[in-house]
Amino acid sequence: MKFDSGTMIQNPSEGGPVFKALEDAGFDGAYTWEGAHDPFLPLVSAAMSTQKIELLTSIAVAFARNPMNLANIAYDLNLLSNGRFILGLGSQIRPHITKRFSMPW
Repeated sequence: MKFDSGTMIQNPSEGGPVFKALEDAGFDGAYTWEGAHDPFLPLVSAAMSTQKIELLTSIAVAFARNPMNLANIAYDLNLLSNGRFILGLGSQIRPHITKRFSMPW
């Protein structure tokens, strides 16, 4: 059985210390989510501060992003973390896509 933890990171620079503390506490993985901030930036500092914990996006909004840019971000995070990155995507709801992100549904 694996144990993961969610994070409520408000500043991307917190990713390293928060994920390192979770790794030291014995968690197998930890995730960010797309709330008020980008879910990928904290994972960059987490990848550079940890050795074994899996780094996940609980949800990254897929429809609001260019597919090629999303693929590049995921690939680079996987390289930076030595294969520990797991991409979680979600579609979100129509009003968020059209109003918050100004993207077509």
